[in-house]
Amino acid sequence: MATHELHSSPETCHWGYFDSQLKPQLRIKSGDIATIHCVSGAAEILPELPMNVLQEHREILAKLKPHIGRHILTGPVHVEGAERGDALAVEVLDIKFRTNWGWNVQRPLMGTLPEDFPFYRLTHIPIDSNRGVCTMPWGLEVKLNPFFGIMGVAPPPEWGQCSSVEPRAFGGNIDNKHFNVGTTVYLPVFAPGGLFSTGDGHGVQGDGEVNLTALETSLSGTFRFTVRKDIKLNNPRAETATHWITHGFDPDLDDAAKEALRDMIRLITAKTGLSAADGYMLCSLQADLHVTQTVDGNKGIHCMIAKSLICLLYTSDAADE
Repeated sequence: MATHELHSSPETCHWGYFDSQLKPQLRIKSGDIATIHCVSGAAEILPELPMNVLQEHREILAKLKPHIGRHILTGPVHVEGAERGDALAVEVLDIKFRTNWGWNVQRPLMGTLPEDFPFYRLTHIPIDSNRGVCTMPWGLEVKLNPFFGIMGVAPPPEWGQCSSVEPRAFGGNIDNKHFNVGTTVYLPVFAPGGLFSTGDGHGVQGDGEVNLTALETSLSGTFRFTVRKDIKLNNPRAETATHWITHGFDPDLDDAAKEALRDMIRLITAKTGLSAADGYMLCSLQADLHVTQTVDGNKGIHCMIAKSLICLLYTSDAADE
């Protein structure tokens, strides 16, 4: 196992899109660990002193232009041995804040309630990473829960370039607040090496991300990458210390819910041997559907079920054999 570091720079970042033709900025082996540094926000977002702006952030904004989407991503990372049809397991080992501020913006015609808030509003929010809080403009301190809104691999080559805005089968702008330290994200691989990129750091976010953005900020993440040839996926999954998570993405929340639920049923049947009908019934009694976000074009639903329940069913089935 080796450790690596990938800094954010005009050479290592791409702005607004995923593409299987992007040149890898880092090549690693399965099982290796990499720390990836990211920045967040266009020039209009940058604050005045005493909030600190990273010099590399200014350099990226000076040399790169947004293409299709709006997120500055670091990568991609090529993982040796990853091939189409595999899964790439990305374990989040550590997340650190890079600045003492974050931002939230709402824009006309965007967000969940554009008819109620038809104006632009930018708010800079101080971050105290030592105390683990940010301070809202009216003085309320909110506990931080950092994660990367975007974790994704390259899309299928036949899709060409894909915007960073909409989450899709390759991951991307999933915006799941459970992708914090200790979580493993499983991404279906569509291109050689996987070609993982990340960014869109969030200091804290509620389910829904309702006004368009979270507490957006620049983060550094440390990840362990493992190629899993034994896992076949249709959509990203995740594993926390306590739960399995499946995802659905669609402009219609009902269809996104169906997608997340169908994948949870597949997970349950694969791990326990239950029939699909029994898995469906179990979901009705024990799984929880959450609205991940309602603002990214493809809206998101994630389905969660306790790992302890799945382990209990697996042990029970094994004992019966």
